[in-house]
Amino acid sequence: MTVTRRPLTRDELAPLARAALGPARTLTAVARLRGGSKKGVYRLFLDDGSTAVAYVWDPAEDYWDAEPADPRDSFSHASGLDLFTAAYDRLTALGIRTPRLLFADRTHTRVPSDVAVVEDIRGGSLEDLLHRDPEAAAGPLRDLAEALRTLHAHPAPRHGKVAVVDNGGSAHGGSCEQVVLERALADLAEAAARDPRIAAVREALHDRLHALAERVRPRSRVGLVHGELGPDHVLVDGHGRPALIDIEGLLYFDAEWEHVFLRQRFHHAYEALRADGLDEDRLRLYRLAMHLSLVAGPLRLLDGDFPDPEFMRAIAEHSIGQTLTLLENPVP
Repeated sequence: MTVTRRPLTRDELAPLARAALGPARTLTAVARLRGGSKKGVYRLFLDDGSTAVAYVWDPAEDYWDAEPADPRDSFSHASGLDLFTAAYDRLTALGIRTPRLLFADRTHTRVPSDVAVVEDIRGGSLEDLLHRDPEAAAGPLRDLAEALRTLHAHPAPRHGKVAVVDNGGSAHGGSCEQVVLERALADLAEAAARDPRIAAVREALHDRLHALAERVRPRSRVGLVHGELGPDHVLVDGHGRPALIDIEGLLYFDAEWEHVFLRQRFHHAYEALRADGLDEDRLRLYRLAMHLSLVAGPLRLLDGDFPDPEFMRAIAEHSIGQTLTLLENPVP
């Protein structure tokens, strides 16, 4: 089924703005913010000069698979109001900064979608600050490292999305490393079907994944991880404090999964976020699995009408190179 995509207009978002921000203020303009691939993110401009941000979860705003995702799958499509509010409640309870939730609506009466309105943090992303003024980014990085220590130390007896585990449920699959292995094998199959360079070494990558998984020792507890925490998913508020966004993927899992992604996305700034006591065997398995995911996912997205295909192609190309490099390197 072809999905018709167009940004929502001021008139379409006006009922949501009135419900969330009160009838005393008038919505004067809206702007769809760039970067979202799973939900629409709109800045709302009010007649008193204030702003807010609206999140819209709708198939027309989601460039990924529109099929309903199984929340008991730890790595299933992380999108939706229920996942967002569960993650927001958990982060808020732990004192972790995220844009303040002002309004959430599942009725589809203001906008024919699940929606939320949050405060607009206008200080820009940590990614922009790192490029613009690395010295000014040092403070937010320190605060982010402390927030990550708090997250990763928050224990749970089993892995799974926060919306599932915090409600007494359990996720599919056994240990974290088993779930990662199964996902990596599926990503390998998809990547090999889409890229001849991966196809040429598919058997070797299959064997390497199994060999790395066999080295991982059992573990009895997990902590909270964001799941896709790059500097673009961290805003900096007016007090220089970091605020996490795109939180729907928050889950209980191994901290090593988070740190593999952090190292990939923060580059030299990762040193400020580095943690002691990480399991090197898990890191090796998760690093290869992450790169396979960042080949398969972006190539799948390129089958559709994602508005910035060159960006996704660059991610896939980089991860293909990293995957082949990891395969060439012997396991210590």
